[in-house]
Amino acid sequence: MKPLIVLMILLFTSENPYKAQISEQKFQIAPDLEQIDLWAGKMPDGSGPHGAEIITSKGSLTHVSKPRLIVHQPSHPNGTAILVISGGGYAHIELGKESTPTASWLQSEGVTAFELIYRLPQENWKTADVPFEDAQRAIRLIRSLAQKYKIDEDKIGVLGFSAGGHLAGFTAAQPHKKLYSPIDTIDSISAKPDFAGLIYPVISMLPPNNKTHSRKSILGDTSSVSKETAFSVEKQVSSNMPVTFIAQALDDPISSFDNSLLLYSSLRQVNVPAEMHLFQTGGHGWGLGKKGSPVAAWPELFKTWAKDNGFWK
Repeated sequence: MKPLIVLMILLFTSENPYKAQISEQKFQIAPDLEQIDLWAGKMPDGSGPHGAEIITSKGSLTHVSKPRLIVHQPSHPNGTAILVISGGGYAHIELGKESTPTASWLQSEGVTAFELIYRLPQENWKTADVPFEDAQRAIRLIRSLAQKYKIDEDKIGVLGFSAGGHLAGFTAAQPHKKLYSPIDTIDSISAKPDFAGLIYPVISMLPPNNKTHSRKSILGDTSSVSKETAFSVEKQVSSNMPVTFIAQALDDPISSFDNSLLLYSSLRQVNVPAEMHLFQTGGHGWGLGKKGSPVAAWPELFKTWAKDNGFWK
């Protein structure tokens, strides 16, 4: 299958065991959803923040000490599983507008969705690698649970937004990178997603795209070119990367659409099938997209793409 680029320019305008601390009680992780700790015992590079998690009224999560999966299990699973990763510049996790509504949509479509609650690098961990450790472990854990959730082990994808798009892209590009010492048999399972969806993603940490909060959270105020390169997804791509879907708006003020172009170009050079949709307007942080807006087309486009590639019934 040859790589595909679709330039879409639309002209119209238009009691919980984790004891999370909720402000204003407007958003909460549904208490009936199953939650699975990523690490059975001691996690790598602890100890992290102390005390309860903090969730704002709009669903922005910080103070993460228990990385885990939130399971959105459909009544009639279609065999596909997707790890859903919110953004937030690696400084917070935007559950409310990104991963939670997206996971609910996927669940309604028969997909078993796993929201990733990942460690944030500036919350007193020993290394900034902790979100990448968590994402690798999450794919392995989901694959280990395939039989329990009626998942096809070869239909496990990752879907990330903004910084979560960076985390998803890095995980897809570097599934075999040794980020932590194995703790159990789960760590012998492949961490490679079978397909990847990247929505308004942060991709590059090299100039001129090195002004994002994501880059600062991972690399600090100053960093070497070698470190910026090591965390730039477009520089880590190989022919082993899974098929990839990309969607972004041309007027994105946070992560320039050049990020998507860089990644698409890198994928094309190594003959990895990819599909990219660029919308004229939409900005950043649109999640599923406001009804009637150009960017609201992406979920159905993603679904069609996943079906065409054999990952979605």
